[in-house]
Parts: sequence; structure tokens; C-alpha cells
Amino acid sequence: MKSRFPRLHRASVKKRPVPLERDDYVTPVPCLRLTSYAVKVSGERGLGYVEMPHTVALLHFEYDGVVVDPNSAPYSLSHRIDNRLVTMPRQHGAELKFVEHLVSEKGFVQTYTRPPDAPRTRLAYTFPDSDGGVSWLNFLHHEVPALRTAGWRVDVDKGFADRFSTVQLDDPDAAWDASLREQKGDSWWLSFDLGIIVEGQRVPLLPLLVQALKRLGNPTPAAVETLALKGKLYVNMQDGRPLALPFERVRDILMTLLEVYEQKVSPDGAIAVPLDLAMALSRADAAPKIKLPTTQRLTQLLNKLKGLSGPAKVQSPRGLKATLRPYQRDGLNWLQFLREYGLGGILADDMGLGKTVQALAHILVEKEAKRLDKPCLIVCPTSLIPNWEAEAEKFAPTLKVLSLQGKDRATRFDDIAEADLVLTTYPLLSRDAETLMPIEWHMIVLDEAQAVKNPATRATHIVCELQSRHRLCLTGTPVENHLGEVWTHFSFLMPGMLGSHKDFAKRYRNPIERQKDTKQQAILAGRLKPFILRRNKADVAKELSPKTEIVHFVELSPAQRDLYETVRLTVHEKVQEIVSDKGFNRSRIVILDALLKLRQVCCDPRLVKLASARNVQQSAKLESLTDMLPEMIEEGRRILLFSQFTSMLDLIKPELIKMGIPFVELRGDTTDRKTPVERFQNGEVPVFLISLKAGGTGLNLTAADTVIHYDPWWNPAVETQATDRAHRIGQTKRVFVYKFIAKGTVEERILEMQHRKRDLAAALLNDSPETTAAFTADDIEFLFREFK
Repeated sequence: MKSRFPRLHRASVKKRPVPLERDDYVTPVPCLRLTSYAVKVSGERGLGYVEMPHTVALLHFEYDGVVVDPNSAPYSLSHRIDNRLVTMPRQHGAELKFVEHLVSEKGFVQTYTRPPDAPRTRLAYTFPDSDGGVSWLNFLHHEVPALRTAGWRVDVDKGFADRFSTVQLDDPDAAWDASLREQKGDSWWLSFDLGIIVEGQRVPLLPLLVQALKRLGNPTPAAVETLALKGKLYVNMQDGRPLALPFERVRDILMTLLEVYEQKVSPDGAIAVPLDLAMALSRADAAPKIKLPTTQRLTQLLNKLKGLSGPAKVQSPRGLKATLRPYQRDGLNWLQFLREYGLGGILADDMGLGKTVQALAHILVEKEAKRLDKPCLIVCPTSLIPNWEAEAEKFAPTLKVLSLQGKDRATRFDDIAEADLVLTTYPLLSRDAETLMPIEWHMIVLDEAQAVKNPATRATHIVCELQSRHRLCLTGTPVENHLGEVWTHFSFLMPGMLGSHKDFAKRYRNPIERQKDTKQQAILAGRLKPFILRRNKADVAKELSPKTEIVHFVELSPAQRDLYETVRLTVHEKVQEIVSDKGFNRSRIVILDALLKLRQVCCDPRLVKLASARNVQQSAKLESLTDMLPEMIEEGRRILLFSQFTSMLDLIKPELIKMGIPFVELRGDTTDRKTPVERFQNGEVPVFLISLKAGGTGLNLTAADTVIHYDPWWNPAVETQATDRAHRIGQTKRVFVYKFIAKGTVEERILEMQHRKRDLAAALLNDSPETTAAFTADDIEFLFREFK
């Protein structure tokens, strides 16, 4: 049977050409097509369909003009060169790297889409917030130029360009309206709102700015700058359209919102800001042209905080038995300003500038104004209880003071409500929390507030939970070791103002301490400045007398107190017997020896050569000294430390070595007096240990500005001579003199007798029988008598 098809001559049949394989590798060119089009999605509750914009980036690769879909299967590609079919291997590894770059570096996620001009569904790339325009605008302005430089080809469809034509402000130069309102029940949290006019309608701006910050993930001041796209900040409006804002007008607001962007935005578009940030917003109103109306009270407060008007002047209270120096009157004005507006603060004057007397004057003003209808609580180190008692009695005798110290303090709990001033210690807070917590205090004062610097301690938790109308910290070192201590202080003073402990560390502590970020340091300093009043000696030098004497009372520890009383009873009985037997004049040596033992117990029990003293390890004076010295040295103090007992200096030296404080020493057996003096005068060491007799005369130590008398000397003239080693002609600095006095001991009696009978102390030391005769049996009885 013949075929229906004609037989072709073999010679006329053309053979299919065999493809040639290229032996070179063609690098694929990644190509992106940015496109946006409408897609239909189900309406609410599945009723009908609505059109929503859909924006994607379509990716393909080109190999010498051959277009390849990333999802296509071929492992090799064919194309014609000079009418010859040529195959080339496909570089899947290179393609995969380009895809990974889009996902891991540019933030894209994969999706599937079918553009209107595509025959089938394709793999595409979009952003997680694909309906928002800012991510795409950021990609278009920042990333596309970099991709093109790296060899990518990027095409932008008309639909994409139309989709991201941005909404503009009606009037870019018009002032934006804002409001700042006080929140009910909060003295330092305000409600801030900011609005702009877009297409004739007011649009709350803060929610848009908060969303912009959240796009950064971990917003920092440096990261905020990256939000600027060619001088604009693009934010997503509620309908998804991008809004272009002048970046210069919102930069300061963004920087301020960094601190509170995690706060919840209220339904009306407002956000809660602490007072110091509200002050920053009001200070920045000129640059962003913000109209910021406030109440008269709030305007006055902001002006005071910004330094435009100082605190109102307050009359010194009538009951204050002291004349306040000008800087102390300023301190009283500032404390009253804080009270008026319900704010907390840190009085951080240098040691010796009278923080205690300023606080007492402040409390007296409250009492005389009849606002002190509840007691004030003073929390301080144990050693400072006597100081508060003495200074309150001396400067504010009308205040009713109650000390909650000692084993029998529970018997005085019922008297708290009737007291003006209640004194307690940091160690006792935990033990007495059940009593102190329910009380609503008029004021809580933390003295030596650096003692509360660890937010994890129970004492910190308790002071933060105590109820009070007003809170105050007294400390010469607001920052002793690190910035975390400042956060702890303000968690007590104004909770929440500095954010959480974790956020504060991330935003301030780590950048400032580890990275030496001076900008963040300046920002933090600006935030804290209105709430910290610090004056150093140089600031108030004109207001200080040439020499300021400070009596530093120290409370003996229980064991030390027991030892003191045991020795006192024993020697008192012995002195009475010898005076009765031999008379006063012939008993002088025994009296001096008895007083020596009591003074040694006050200094350090290890000085006493008695078996009963061997088991007492604590020295209240030494502990107080080691607490004070680091703070003084941090302030730049140069210190002369005098003691009558060279054996006491021997006990102080190991403590200085332990703290890493360099020192020199001068005592009776020192053969080279020149070297230690020169080392101290040249600034090589901050501390000079001197035995009173060896260094009381003949030295010029004008490098010193601080003198510490560890133990009092009978004759005040000898102490004055020792002090004058620093306070003499050639001294350009003010000299502070500290007298350490053990509370409720013979040392306090000596201090009282020096005021009452100036020549009494000399009588004990003068070998003349005439002067000795001036020292009476009544005086001896006074020195040894028990304190009530």
C-alpha cells in the first residue's frame, strides 16, 4: 500500500542542529520589577468584595538576554548565537544568593501573586506591612540606588509610581496645634497631643510618629536620622497612603518620643509624657512651629523648670535657730518649689554645705504653714541618727522628733502620729516595714541616699512603696559608682520618669558608660537638671566663712556600747573611790587614765587593753570614716586626718589600703618629715595621716581643704593649731573641719564642756596645780555620768 505522504529524497531532509555547549559561565543579572495593582478581597463578614492595593517586587534573572523565572525548572538554558543554538549552565547558587539578599538583608517576605498581565501565578516579594507605603518608599529611596550600583536592574511600573505619590501637608509652613494637659493624680506625667491638617482635616500626628519609631525595632538617636528620605519623613496614614512630613520639623519630637514611644497612644491620639520630656517638647516649639497652649499653672511650672523664672522666694521659718546663707536660702526656695508642684528632687550639695539644715528649714516651713498634718520620715545610715537629733534640737527645737532606733523602738511606734520628724535607718526598714508601710507620710527624706542604689534590695523596694506626698533625697554623690544609681533614686522620687531599669540601661547607661556617648550624656543631664540641686564649694565660696566646722556624731554599735558602759561603770567606781580617799588633786593620774580608756573605746575597742574588749570587733567611727572618705576623694577633697593615738592610725591604714586610697603619714617617730609633706603638697596622695602631737605645729599644708579630727582633744586650742596646718596664710580654698564625736559618750560631754567652760580642758593637761584646781569634782561627775 502506498503511503499518503510523498517520499522525500534523503538528500533534501535537513538534520536538526546539535546545540553547542558554552564552556564559560554566564553570571545572571538579577532584575526586579516593582509593581502595584488592585486585587479583590472579601469584605467584612464575607459580604461582597473590595479592591485593595497590592504591591510586590517580581524577580527574574537574565543570562545574556535570556530571561529566567527563579521558579523555572531547567538546569541549562538555550539561546542562538550566529544562528546556532547554544546552551549554557544555569547558576543556581548565584541566583539563591540574590534571593537570600532580598529576604535577609532587605526585609522582604515571599508571596504568590498573579499580576494582571501575567498568564500564571508567580512567586513575588513584598514587605510584611505590604499595604503600607513607608517600607516601599524607604526601599525605593535607600535600597534601589544601592542595588543598581551593585549591578541589579530595577524597573518601576506606572502603577507603582502612582500608588506611592505621597500626600502632602495642606500648608507645610503652618503651625501645628498641640495640647499639653495634666493627668489626674499624677504630678509629673502629662498628656501630649499633636495634630496636623491634611486635605482639610485634622490628623493626630503622634500615632504616626510612634509607628515610624517602631519600624526601627531598636530606636536610637542615630537610628532616628535614618528615617529621613531626602529631607522627608514618610508615615502611613490610616488609609495606607504615605504622608510626607518635613524631617527637620519632627526630628526633635521624634527624639523626645524615643523615651516614651512604647507608651500606649490613647484613642484621641495623645500620649503620656513625663514632665521633663514635656519641658523638652515645649523648649523645642520654635523649630517645629508648634502651638502649645497649657494651663497657667503648667506654664508657670515649665518656665520655672526651664530656668525662665526661678522658684518663688520663701521667708525663713520663724522657728529656725540659724541664719541661712544665701545659697541655703536658694535651697529652701527650691525645696518649697518641688513641694508646691508635687515633685521629687535630690539636694546634692557638697559635704558640709548644710543639706540637713536646709531640709530642717523646709520641714519647719511646712509646719508653720500648717501643712505638716502628718509626720515626716527621715531614713539615714545608723551613724547619722545622732546628727539629725542634734541638728534638729539645735536648729529646729520646735519640731517633735521621734527616733525609732534600738531594741525598744517598738514601744514608741504608737507615738509616730504625734511626731513631726520620725528617724529610722536603712537596716531597720525591713524589720519595721509592717509598721511603716501603712502610714501616709507628709514627706520622706532619704539622707545619704547613695545607700539606696541597688534596685533589687529589699530596702529599695520598701522606700519606693512607702506612701508620701513629697519625696526628697540628700546626697553629696548622686552617682557613686554608675548611672544605675540615678535610676534607683528617681524610681523612688518620681516613679516611671526614666522608664524601666532595662530601658534606662539600654538608652543611657550603656551608651554613656561603655560607648562614651556624649550626646546621650547631655540629654540625660538635661532631663535630670531641674530635679537635682548641686552646689560645690567653688560655687558658694563667697558665702562661706573661711573655716567651716562640722560636728559629726557617730552612734556606737550595740556591742561597742555595751563595752563602753562596762568600762564606764568600772572606772567611775574606781575614780570615786580614789578621789574620796586621796582628794581630787592627788587623783589626777587615775582620772586621766580612766578617761583615756573611755576615749579609746569610742575610737576603736582594739585600742583598749582589757580582756572584755577583745571580743568586740566593730568600730562605729572607723566604719563612718571609711564611708565618708571615698565620697570626699571623689569630690576632689585633700584631707588631713588627725588622731591623738598613733595606734589608731595603725588601724586606719589597712582600711585605706583595702579601699585603694593612697596616703602619707607623719607621727612622732617619723625621721623624714619633708618627703610626706612634699608628696601631699604636690598632689600625689589625697590623704595625710598625722598624729596630733607630731603634726599639730610647724607644718604648712595649704594643699588640704579638709581636716578630720578623728578623736577630740581636751584643749580646743590644740585642735585649732592642728587645723591651722591647712587654714593659714597661702590657703586659697575654703577649709572644712570635721569633728568625730561618739554620741552618748565622754566625747560628747567634752564637746558640751568646751562650750560651757572654755578653759576646762586645759586644766586636765596643764601640770600647774593652779589650773588643775580649776577642774572640780562636779566636772568629773559630769564626765562619767550615765546618759539618759
